[in-house]
Amino acid sequence: MSNTHSAFLKEMGITEWSSREEGVQASPEASPPAAEKVSLGHWWFFGAQPQGEAQALFQSVIRVLGLGPQEWSWKNASDNLGQLKSPDSGLPVVAFAFGGSIAQKITGEKDALPQLRETILALNNGADEEIPVIASYDLAQLVAKPKDKALLWQDLLLAKSVLQNI
Repeated sequence: MSNTHSAFLKEMGITEWSSREEGVQASPEASPPAAEKVSLGHWWFFGAQPQGEAQALFQSVIRVLGLGPQEWSWKNASDNLGQLKSPDSGLPVVAFAFGGSIAQKITGEKDALPQLRETILALNNGADEEIPVIASYDLAQLVAKPKDKALLWQDLLLAKSVLQNI
C-alpha cells in the first residue's frame, strides 16, 4: 500500500491489521500494486451524508479501501428500498450502514448497534435478492470518539470479506 494509504490508516488510528484469510499480521505496505486492482463489487453506504470532519473521515475510508467513484454510492434509508437495484455491471453489492438506527431501518432488525455489529445482516430489496448489510458506527460519532475508529476498520474489513465471497 502506498505511503498515502498508510497515512490515512494512521489517521484512523490503525497501525496494523491481520488478514482474515491467513491470520498473519500485515503492514500497510504489504498489499498488491494498484495496477492489479480489480473491482470486486459495489458498495452502498447508508447514513446521514457526512459533513465537516465526518466527510474527511469518509474520504479517508474511500481512499483506504481503494474505491473509485463508480464503485460506491450513497443511499438514503428513507428511500423505497424495493426500488434499489444492483448495478447493471452484474457486480455484487454490499451495503454498509453508518449507525444503529440506519441499520435497523434497512434490515428490520430490532437489536442495538453493539449486537448488530460483526454480523452479516440482510437488506431485501424485493427483487428476490438479499443484499448483505454490515452495521457500524455513525461517522459523526467516530469523529467525537476517535478511539472507536479501529472498530470501524474491523467493520469495513468484514464488509470487504463479504463482498469478496459473494
